[in-house]
Amino acid sequence: MFPPPRRQDGDAAIRLTDSDAALARLSAVKKHYLTDPFILPFIARPHLQPHRPPLINIGTYVRSEALDDLVDQWLTLADQEGKPCQIVSFGAGSDTRFWRIATGPKSKCLSKYVELDFSEITTKKAMAIRKSKELSALLGRPEDVTLGGGGSALHSPVYHLLPTDLRLPPSQSFGPLLAAAPTLLSPSLPTLLLFECVLVYMTPACSSALIQWFTDYFAGATESGVLGAVVYEMFNLRDAFGKVMVNNLKARNVTLPGAEPYPTVASLPSRFSSEDFDYASALTLREIRRAYIAPSELERIAQLEMLDEIEELELVLEHYAITWGVKLGSGADGLKASWSGWGMKQKNGELRNLAI
Repeated sequence: MFPPPRRQDGDAAIRLTDSDAALARLSAVKKHYLTDPFILPFIARPHLQPHRPPLINIGTYVRSEALDDLVDQWLTLADQEGKPCQIVSFGAGSDTRFWRIATGPKSKCLSKYVELDFSEITTKKAMAIRKSKELSALLGRPEDVTLGGGGSALHSPVYHLLPTDLRLPPSQSFGPLLAAAPTLLSPSLPTLLLFECVLVYMTPACSSALIQWFTDYFAGATESGVLGAVVYEMFNLRDAFGKVMVNNLKARNVTLPGAEPYPTVASLPSRFSSEDFDYASALTLREIRRAYIAPSELERIAQLEMLDEIEELELVLEHYAITWGVKLGSGADGLKASWSGWGMKQKNGELRNLAI
């Protein structure tokens, strides 16, 4: 008798994009574009993984530098305000940001760091963390670190790893998690939402509902802190190159419904203006590479590998963007000038941030 057919997992292809990103980061680390001592535990047989082409290494570097800059600025502003901040990373996958912050100069600026992803991914990550003495040691005392959800969740005093499906209504996905742990997030603290290549896989209605849930959660507080958000994603997929990207992903059973409302870089900040954020802006990775990375760094990475496909690189980077927005809370009126200054800055110090 034949075994029953295996159930088709429609999300498997999306989950594999995390492996792609982790391997790309490993390659960038091996080639000395980036420094990340925490990526190895999250990759099977890292010593056997091949290097990625220079185009991918450079794209990974630009993405990482820009996101690191925005997060570092957020931690600094929170510290200047005299409050620890909270970071919530959606679709976190194999990201190592928590450990990089925990071992950096701003580790004391962090109150909570929450990661959310599919249960299959969080289970794998929780196991990798528990197996790594280095990663586990940075979570706190062993007695303060616990597993939950059958091994799919992990809790420590600062770091929390939680399984959920972000496409569900927030009242069914994040709401129950917060209800089960009411001290998980405080609406009175500066809070940064990170969406690294996750909203593009969701429908616009789902992503809007998720952002609105958080704006409502903060707005409902007696004294709310500043709410910030950063989105990294593909966009501009209606031109010839964008259509090639879409078709290549379709061949892997990956679709990008979240990209449809954002055909241009000018349209990207509307994700936040529609939720009454006070400030928002967006830059393509091409713009960031050209004007928002220090010349000394550009000279350094230019020496790492020979890159012949400059035009192709710029074409790829023109189809990825980083968008950021700030919503000032009721307790941040006197800090408007400092928080409105959060954003990518050109190499000459000029600020690129657009008030809505």
